[in-house]
Amino acid sequence: MSAGFLLSFEGSEGCGKSTQIGLLRTRLETAGRRVVVLREPGGTELGESIRHLLQHAKEGATMSNETELLLFAASRAQLVREKIRPLLDDGAFVILDRFLDSTTVYQGVARGLPLESVRAINHFAIGGTLPALTLLLDMDSTIARQRIHQAGRALDRIESQPMEFFEKVRQGYLDLARAEPGRIRIIDAAVAPEAVHENIWQIITAQTHAV
Repeated sequence: MSAGFLLSFEGSEGCGKSTQIGLLRTRLETAGRRVVVLREPGGTELGESIRHLLQHAKEGATMSNETELLLFAASRAQLVREKIRPLLDDGAFVILDRFLDSTTVYQGVARGLPLESVRAINHFAIGGTLPALTLLLDMDSTIARQRIHQAGRALDRIESQPMEFFEKVRQGYLDLARAEPGRIRIIDAAVAPEAVHENIWQIITAQTHAV
């Protein structure tokens, strides 16, 4: 049985995470790997309820930044223990659509909550379960914002934040990648999706036992 592997995708809204996760999943499965994709917040019955509260429920309109942080952590703690750890033990290649880095950047950097507190809550939630590799899909915040609006769907509570918020998110991600170059790899997401995928595939095959 192949060893389990934990990979996370990060990036601001509109960067193309869903597309790249789908392409990678298909290629890994074609190569014979068992692949499980999980999203954050969500991925469990409890987590999906929290996701709705965070993104769409009218009750979330008055949510404090501290409450937001703790709800993300609650969803993550459940996901780690209910899904991620058992899947890794069973040899699955687990792909996460966001993980702890999102909280560091969105709630810590962009919301302005104390980073020491955010890191402590993150580490409590994951209990030592850290991605072996994180792929940061990076692109200009204005272009990413245009992609969201071109999709023609209603924006959720996070997507509705002002441009300044997403500029902070992008810079926060880049700073985090520079601080953890061994785990986080920056991917230029502004080029054609096929080129982004090939870049990702080269990193996967070079740094993991995925294939």
